[in-house]
Amino acid sequence: MDKILRNKKAICIFIAPSLIMFVLVLIIPMVQMFYYSLCDYAALTPPNFIGLDNYKKLFFNDSTFRIALKNSIFFMIFSGVTQQIFGLLLAVLLTNIPRGRNVFKNIFYLPCVLSSAALGLLWAFMFNPKIGINNLLAKMGIEGPLWLMESTGFIVLPMWVIAFVALWQYLGQNMMLYMAQITGISRDIYEAASIDGASKVKAFRYITLPLIKPMVVTSLSLNCIGSLKFFDLVYNMTQGGPSHRTEVLATQLYAEGFNYFKYGYASAISVILLVMCLIVTLLVKKVIKVETYEG
Repeated sequence: MDKILRNKKAICIFIAPSLIMFVLVLIIPMVQMFYYSLCDYAALTPPNFIGLDNYKKLFFNDSTFRIALKNSIFFMIFSGVTQQIFGLLLAVLLTNIPRGRNVFKNIFYLPCVLSSAALGLLWAFMFNPKIGINNLLAKMGIEGPLWLMESTGFIVLPMWVIAFVALWQYLGQNMMLYMAQITGISRDIYEAASIDGASKVKAFRYITLPLIKPMVVTSLSLNCIGSLKFFDLVYNMTQGGPSHRTEVLATQLYAEGFNYFKYGYASAISVILLVMCLIVTLLVKKVIKVETYEG
């Protein structure tokens, strides 16, 4: 093995397939995306270089983009806060129960493996104003709101509904990540802390939290990036309506690219989305300091 690792030709042969795929699937499309974002490019016309006009139109003339940007940022903050807190809370609770751990773990994780398209249609049916939840409320003499049709407010009610549905669906994913990290902590550390008189709250604060910081960074980064790219539930539950009030960056990108065939304009939205994902990832790593513990 050492002989192979010292052979540069062998290293190049092993790396080449992955490197070629990486370039073809990721690097070349990204370069094309950056170029098309600077062009007026429609379905039946060749790209025409126009500089930063697409970006100027997005930020200064496109009210739908401003709504989509606001909703994406809201969704990222809401998901980042709620999924991390409740995911960690569930992980701590489940790692400390003696029986039924696997049953509860599977129950909470089950929504993650179900089709988002199917879940979107299911929840859209449940929040339909004439059937579902409102029908149940009507039997109790309560008039239910227009869950997916309300269009007033800074963050409209349908956006809150979608955010809570996403919390329900992806909570188990964060729970599993934190459970994997917590179960990897040696029980001897907790036993030593208990002998020294530390309560469970103090053990969580001074032992668990510092030791799971690497997973916090990973989980929060994945959560924020996934929230910014979020598409399926929004599209299946509201399709960006009513009146574009629940548009997010991914749904507007889809509409501009595949409904209106404005490939250059859609590419500009893609670039902005990519830059936002990179900035958020760097901020998470900058804000949450990960210490190295040797034992």
